[in-house]
Amino acid sequence: QVQLVESGGGLVQAGGSLRLSCAASGRTFSSLARAWFRQAPGTEREFVAVIRWSGSTIYADSVKGRFTISRDNAKNLVYLQMNSLKPEDTAVYYCAAGGTYAGRAGAEYDYWGQGTQVTVSS
Repeated sequence: QVQLVESGGGLVQAGGSLRLSCAASGRTFSSLARAWFRQAPGTEREFVAVIRWSGSTIYADSVKGRFTISRDNAKNLVYLQMNSLKPEDTAVYYCAAGGTYAGRAGAEYDYWGQGTQVTVSS
């Protein structure tokens, strides 16, 4: 059974940092793209970042320069380092895994975690 489990969310003040982790199990994920999405209350889920099997990355403009996505294929882990956090980053963050060249669209991803809450206070 494929599972993605996020951890590392919490409450942080504006300007602070958090690191999210996503552990995957049930199959080999090294060839898949791994991504983070987020959803704030009353809004649609939005793309945050993706890292492909090659190591290439894509970021949403809203997080570029502040967030860094990375992966450890040996451990089936993916991370999201979030620095200089802003109140508008408050959301439930979801990790996802999809096809090798998956990009910004949620429909490109086959596997999803349950989410972890990130709250940034002003």
